[in-house]
Amino acid sequence: MAYTRISNAVLNGTAGTLFLHEGLVQEFVPGGLKDPGSADKDRELDARGCHILPSLIDVHVHLRDPGLEYKEDISSGLSAAASGGFGRVLAMANTDPVNDNAGITGHMLQKAREHHPVGPFLHPVGALTRGLKGRDLAPLAELAQAGCRAFSNDGLPVQDNELFRRAVEYASDLDLKVIDHCEDSFLSSGGVMNEGRMSDYLGLKGIPDVAESLQVSRDILLAAYLNTPIHLAHISCASSVELIYQARRKSIPVSAETCPHYLHWSEELVSGYNTLARVNPPLRTRDDVLALRQAVRENIIDAVASDHAPHADFEKEVPFADAPNGISGLDTSLSLMLDLVRQGVLETQDLVRLMASNPGEIFRLPVCSFAPGDPADFILVDPEKQWVPGPETMLSKGRNTPCLGQTLQGRVMAHFLGGAAVINRL
Repeated sequence: MAYTRISNAVLNGTAGTLFLHEGLVQEFVPGGLKDPGSADKDRELDARGCHILPSLIDVHVHLRDPGLEYKEDISSGLSAAASGGFGRVLAMANTDPVNDNAGITGHMLQKAREHHPVGPFLHPVGALTRGLKGRDLAPLAELAQAGCRAFSNDGLPVQDNELFRRAVEYASDLDLKVIDHCEDSFLSSGGVMNEGRMSDYLGLKGIPDVAESLQVSRDILLAAYLNTPIHLAHISCASSVELIYQARRKSIPVSAETCPHYLHWSEELVSGYNTLARVNPPLRTRDDVLALRQAVRENIIDAVASDHAPHADFEKEVPFADAPNGISGLDTSLSLMLDLVRQGVLETQDLVRLMASNPGEIFRLPVCSFAPGDPADFILVDPEKQWVPGPETMLSKGRNTPCLGQTLQGRVMAHFLGGAAVINRL
């Protein structure tokens, strides 16, 4: 149902009524309705206790479609996005077959339109190399024309520096960015968790943080040499933060994201061989968590993305070293970030910057600023609402998250795209 008034909600710290007209923001009136006597209650939604935030953007998700639909498909993934407050998602290319040609891109976009005609909106990320094999460039111009918003080799990062340079230059010619999973695959080979005291204690092969920061350094040097933007994916450690900070001071054109799990959980969560805590890059030390918290607060890290990586339950019910990497995050990311607001680590405006404004600016996607005429793309969030992630409350097929069965606080109660409610729990 399309509403024309959202009453008793808080926008930027002020309670009032948000007026909508034909899918656009009309105005926000502090205090209440301008003309209560003429209000059509059938077109009004009482959002008492809720805060109004712009619809969020997740710049790093894996929707597994085509080819791995038992883990997730575009329909379920976008439903989870809507539930978690995300109106737009960038879907990585590691599908089966890989999204390295216009046919796969077109399939993804068509399926998204069929199942979610008013959103959330899917923005495919094309493969940087054919088959993600790191040997030959994918047809980047073809992918861009088909609708890809960026390019990435994601979990199979390009080690060939000359090939990566050509990819960055070619993408820049198309006015699109490369998203790089920063990992030296030789240093990380065979590793399953962070290298350090905990990996020694558990007898598991570790991945050193330098495997990430070495590649971060390469990308920063290349971005400086070419004066061309590169986006750094899922930053996990303090040594990478320091490099990005220094790049910022020199105005080198890099942007970077981290994820809620790197802001909340450390390698200690792997204790007991908890496969729900296996992710790549791995969960690092508590000092890394604190460094990343400071980095997002101070805008050294530009964005927070879920790196939504759903898996079937049986795939995680194996010995730790045999489990696939990944945490399912579309349903839970906002709740985890709201916990940082409650702790005083972030302010609400930081959350909006990290999960809406900056992602929109980096990838040139629209974000509602609640100015008259803006598309009415927004969420109503109850910061006090408690819920428990599980089969009855998560819309993703993947429930592989360390907070499964735990009580979270803060939930999307309604989600509007173009003025239409795609989620309504009020």
